[in-house]
Amino acid sequence: MEIKGVLRISVVLSSAPRECREVMLQLAVGSTVAHAIQGSGLLSGLSAADADALGVGVWGRKALLTQALRDYDRVELYRPLRVDPKVARRERFTRQGAKSAGLFARRRDGAKAGY
Repeated sequence: MEIKGVLRISVVLSSAPRECREVMLQLAVGSTVAHAIQGSGLLSGLSAADADALGVGVWGRKALLTQALRDYDRVELYRPLRVDPKVARRERFTRQGAKSAGLFARRRDGAKAGY
């Protein structure tokens, strides 16, 4: 059953690893990302500095607070990364070494490289 003039929106916040809070909202047509975040109440437990550091997206794509929402959109609040993923991969590779990492790490003895 579809209700005219109402958007069904979910707002998701992961404030810590393995912790995810999701709120389902019904907003008026023409509502923006900012309206959804404000209506969710998810930022009430965060300090102002933490709230300002969050990134915002809709379905995994960066979004502006002024972006209009569509029915069944998912607004996501992202916490900042602690480590650059490229740096983390480089460090992990250095720790593991070239022989134990990569696509061809489990090569048979005497086999050609890449097989």
